[in-house]
Amino acid sequence: MMQLVEANWPILLAALLVGLLVAWLIYRANRKTTIKRDPSSPDADAPAQRNQALIDAPPVTSHPDPVAVPGAVGGAGIAATTAAHVPEATLDSPDTADGDDLTRIKGVGPKLAALLGQLGVTSFVQIAAWDDAEIDRIDAQLGRFEGRIRRDDWMTQARFLAAGDSAGYEAQFGRL
Repeated sequence: MMQLVEANWPILLAALLVGLLVAWLIYRANRKTTIKRDPSSPDADAPAQRNQALIDAPPVTSHPDPVAVPGAVGGAGIAATTAAHVPEATLDSPDTADGDDLTRIKGVGPKLAALLGQLGVTSFVQIAAWDDAEIDRIDAQLGRFEGRIRRDDWMTQARFLAAGDSAGYEAQFGRL
């Protein structure tokens, strides 16, 4: 075996160098961020500019303030009857008018709750009544939080919280 390596070491060295070059090219091609600059511009040495148009742009959606209407979920446009086991009194409760503490849902932190508020989602009743189309619509607007709705099963959590069923919630999802 050693004689074979000694006789063919130049070929083995060339194969190793080619392998390293291919690996480097693949690594370089997979970089996500590239900054292209015009070398003739006066700002060639300055740091790259942020896309100020995206920073200053208004939010993608501009939902009107949700209105609590008996028999319907405010802002979502879905009949509350889809959440059949949510008591009718929950629709008229003061918490629904002011908005529920959405951070009580596991997987929803302060930033995500604020984002949901911007999207017009303010109550457990709304979340409990979501269908697949509504989940997809909201999920597409959650940015880096996308996929959390189904993964953390917000609808079931919201049904328990809207109904005030702490024991049922804790049995399925753990302590509140």
